[in-house]
Amino acid sequence: MIFDAVDFDAHEAVHFATDEATGLTAIIALHSTHLGPAAGGTRWWSYADDAAALTDALRLSRGMSYKNAMAGLPMGGGKGVIIKDAPKTEAMLEAFGDVIESLGGRYVTAEDVGMSDQDMTVIARRTRHVSGLPVAAGAVGGNPGPSTAEGIFVGMRAAVAHKLGRHDFKGVHVAIQGLGSVGGALAEKLAVAGAVLTLADVDAARAAAYAARLGATAVDVTAITRVAADVFSPNALGAVLDAPTIAGLQVAVVAGAANNQLATPNDGAALAARGILYAPDYVINAGGIISVVAEYLGHGDPAEVARAIAAIEGRLADIFVTADRIAMPTDMVADSMARKLIGRG
Repeated sequence: MIFDAVDFDAHEAVHFATDEATGLTAIIALHSTHLGPAAGGTRWWSYADDAAALTDALRLSRGMSYKNAMAGLPMGGGKGVIIKDAPKTEAMLEAFGDVIESLGGRYVTAEDVGMSDQDMTVIARRTRHVSGLPVAAGAVGGNPGPSTAEGIFVGMRAAVAHKLGRHDFKGVHVAIQGLGSVGGALAEKLAVAGAVLTLADVDAARAAAYAARLGATAVDVTAITRVAADVFSPNALGAVLDAPTIAGLQVAVVAGAANNQLATPNDGAALAARGILYAPDYVINAGGIISVVAEYLGHGDPAEVARAIAAIEGRLADIFVTADRIAMPTDMVADSMARKLIGRG
């Protein structure tokens, strides 16, 4: 039963949707609407089984509740998952838009892994509860990747300052896992800032191309978590920080964009026990949702969005100081703060 699922956390609703004509099989999980409509992207992904898809939707939607609350957004948390067992067509995306519309505005989607801003335009044919649409140059909205990367950059700066006493990235060695729209943009920012980079991606050719352009080193994706560096930055899929990975880390800081980086609730404490500073993922990776929510709500001032993303740096600094003061892992400090904000503290 879903209520017995490990990651079911008093979710307000979990919707299962199918459309035989288009091959759509999807899950929309609404964790909390305490602060407003449940906002969170939709991912299109291939799962081992339906249980794995449900786990992803539950974990991601809870993370969105925490992320939106900590970012000070008037939105709750939700997530959509389209199971990749049929070709992604416009008809399928339109059917998914119909599902979102049937929820009456309780869920607002945007792009996530496997989806694009062009996909959002197709979904938007059937519902207005969608953001991350293509926009004119210089406007708020569109692909949230660059905004997410900016948040990771300033958040990593807070972590490097707290742990290493460094206030810039010159000579700081960062090992980046994943070079998609976020990881790639982050690598470029760090290269400009003078960081030493080691890069890895499931697409080895992509990693090699980035390394050649940025003067970095590329390694096999299976080796990146064991690189001796100052910072490990996971920017691919979640659950990368498990017991074996943590035991093999040779870094002082973990700061990246991947959602649900901790494989189990005990892994934050395991990082802390090793003296590794962890930047809670849903705090540091909030730049993208800040941008798409501003678009959705019609708050189109790019300068205001930039200020909200810049605030991630100070928010993380406060979490780090609090964690030191009360001798608690950073993920537990952030979770406690977020749950209070959504009325579950």
